[in-house]
Amino acid sequence: MTSGITKLLSALALGALAFAGPALAQSKPTVGIAMPTKSSARWIADGDNIVKVLKERGYNTDLQYAEDEIPNQLSQIENMVTKGAKVLVIAAIDGTTLSDILQQAAAAGTKVIAYDRLIRNSPNVDYYATFDNFKVGVLQAQTLVKGLGLPEAKGPFNIELFGGSPDDNNAYFFYDGAMSVLKPFIDSKQIVVASGQMGMDKVSTLRWDGATAQARMDNLLSAFYNNKRIDAVLSPYDGISIGILSSLKGVGYGSGSMKMPLVSGQDAEVPSVKSILAGEQYSTIFKDTRELAKVTADMVDAMLSGKEVPVNDTKTYTNGRKTVPSYLLTPVAVDKSNWEAILIASGYYKAGQIK
Repeated sequence: MTSGITKLLSALALGALAFAGPALAQSKPTVGIAMPTKSSARWIADGDNIVKVLKERGYNTDLQYAEDEIPNQLSQIENMVTKGAKVLVIAAIDGTTLSDILQQAAAAGTKVIAYDRLIRNSPNVDYYATFDNFKVGVLQAQTLVKGLGLPEAKGPFNIELFGGSPDDNNAYFFYDGAMSVLKPFIDSKQIVVASGQMGMDKVSTLRWDGATAQARMDNLLSAFYNNKRIDAVLSPYDGISIGILSSLKGVGYGSGSMKMPLVSGQDAEVPSVKSILAGEQYSTIFKDTRELAKVTADMVDAMLSGKEVPVNDTKTYTNGRKTVPSYLLTPVAVDKSNWEAILIASGYYKAGQIK
C-alpha cells in the first residue's frame, strides 16, 4: 500500500516537473522591438540580429516594422506595452513623437532602450545603444578629403552637401561631424559649395529617401553645374547615395571622359558595396549591427537582473529632458581598398552576395 502511494506521488511529481519544464524555459520576459522600416536592408539586419541574440539568451521577442509610418509605430509600441513587454527596444521613425506612449510604458514599469536613433523630449528613455555618430560624419568627410588629394591638392573642388532626415537626431551628428572636417577647406576655398546650400535646414533629406535626394541633385546640377563639374558629394546614407548617383549618371557622369564625382555613404548595404566595386560610389561607413545587437542584449540583461548597465558615454546625448546614458560603438570607413577585409573576412557578408 505504502509502495503504491509512493509510486503515485513520484508519478505526480514527475508530471508536475514535465509541466514546469517549458514554463521555466520560457520564464524570461518578452522584449518588444520596434523598427522603422523594411525598405532599408540595414534595418532588416538589425531586427534579425537583435531577435537572434535575445532568443539565444532565452527571451521572447516581439519584432514589428512600421514602414516609416509614425501612427503604425505608435500603435505597435502601445500593443507591446499592453501585452506586457518588460523592455522596449525602439528605433524611432521620428524621435520626437513618442513622449505619450513612453509615459504609458513607464507607468506599466516597462524599460526603454533607444536603438541607434535617440528618442527626444521624453524622460522615459533609460538607455541609448548606438554608434559614435559624430565620428560617422568625420569618416565620411575624411574619405572625400582623401579622395580629392587634400590638403596637398590646391583645388578648388566643387562639392555639394546632403544631410539625413531632420526628424532623426543622428542626422545632425553626421552633418556636424562631416563639417568639422570640411569647413577648414571651405574656409580656405580649396572646397567650394557652388550652390551655397549649407546647414541641415537646407540640405536635409526627409525619411532618408533616395528619390527625394535624386530630385534635389537634379535641381542642383541644372542650376549650378551647367558649365562646371562637380567633384564630390557628401551623402550620409547609402540609399541617398544611390539616388545621387542616378542623378549624376543621368547627365553623363561616369561615362566617356566625365569621371564620377566622389560620393560617400553609410551602412555598407549590398547595392552600394557593388557600386563601390563598379567605380561609382566612392565610400561607405560600416556599422556592425551584430555588435549593436549584443550591446543591446547586454543592456536588457543588466536592467532585468538589477545589474549595472554597460555604458561608455554619459555626456553626449541630451534628449531635451535628460542626458541619456549611452553605449557608443566604433564605425569603420569602407572603400575599394578594404571592403573584403572588413565585410567578408568578418563574416558580415558572403563573397557571393557582393560579386
